Amino acid sequence: MKSVESGSIDLVVTSPPYPMIAMWDEVFSSMDRGIGSALAKNDGTAAFELMHRELDRVWDELVRVMKSGGFACINIGDATRTLNGDFMLYPNHARILSALHQRGLAPMPAVIWRKQTNAPNKFMGSGVLPAGAYVTLEHEYILILRKGGKRSFDREEDRVHRQESALFWEERNQWFSDVWMDLKGARQDLLEKDVRKRSGAFPFELPYRLINMYSVRGDRVLDPFMGTGTTMLAAMASGRNSMGFELDPQFADIIENQVNGIVDYTNTLIQERLARHEAFAAARIQEKGPFKHVNSHYGFPVVMNQEKNLAFYPLKTVRKTGTGKFEAVYSEEAGQRNTQPKEVAEKPKGKKCQQMELKL
Repeated sequence: MKSVESGSIDLVVTSPPYPMIAMWDEVFSSMDRGIGSALAKNDGTAAFELMHRELDRVWDELVRVMKSGGFACINIGDATRTLNGDFMLYPNHARILSALHQRGLAPMPAVIWRKQTNAPNKFMGSGVLPAGAYVTLEHEYILILRKGGKRSFDREEDRVHRQESALFWEERNQWFSDVWMDLKGARQDLLEKDVRKRSGAFPFELPYRLINMYSVRGDRVLDPFMGTGTTMLAAMASGRNSMGFELDPQFADIIENQVNGIVDYTNTLIQERLARHEAFAAARIQEKGPFKHVNSHYGFPVVMNQEKNLAFYPLKTVRKTGTGKFEAVYSEEAGQRNTQPKEVAEKPKGKKCQQMELKL
């Protein structure tokens, strides 16, 4: 990431290869022969540390490129593995959290992402007999860290972007919970199942939610482990600039194919968020009475005054501007409720563009 200017990134959203998960053994071993040697000797502790030392090189650069007040959100799962007959947990989240804290980032409360499982049973080891079974690992972590103190919004333009990027009150309550049980990966239209399995890609909703929680429109988002480009797509859908790095050039075509479908996808997502809010507002008004505030763009009631300027700018088009480079153009006006996504995307004049870049 030496090409990235120091202090230029507002938000990092990423998911690195998971040390001690077998599907990533070859990737890590190609970086350090000692990793393959340790695995061949069934020395899991040594392999675990050597794998994380490779990730440490990325964390060094991540801290350098982040702005003061910027956030890093890292999705990571722990690993369980049996080597030489011994079953063990390898605590990836603890190792990464410690590494980033040592490099100066301040840990914030983390999110536990409770994943669904299709396993027919809920135990490992000796079944129902005591003292030999193991807890089933069905969650991952989203580590959240901040560089420096709380971010300030001193310019008028920054304050406007912040107000327009507000969350709905009911979204805030759900998204800022420390346990996420609702990300079930249902919205995966952009990515085939076999590709998700090969890449370990997280569901679109995960980076989309984090980008909306920890950045504002026009910010710059980085994914140092880009994979299939889910973070970049979520940044496009959110009106943020983005860039990412990926070692495997085979993902370039996959990313470009997904970009081709992001316009309709984004505008449908906007319509769904608006519809969910209207349904929430109608139910709450029936239960508790009228709201005190009204959103200035859509005219519907909102719970807090901070929601009054919340706005969604429909995505008009995305065009390729070079190898691994894309430009997204948005409507000048906030999209209206009940407008068909394709009409929203075609008719409005273009708003300020956002830039996306993939580096292989």
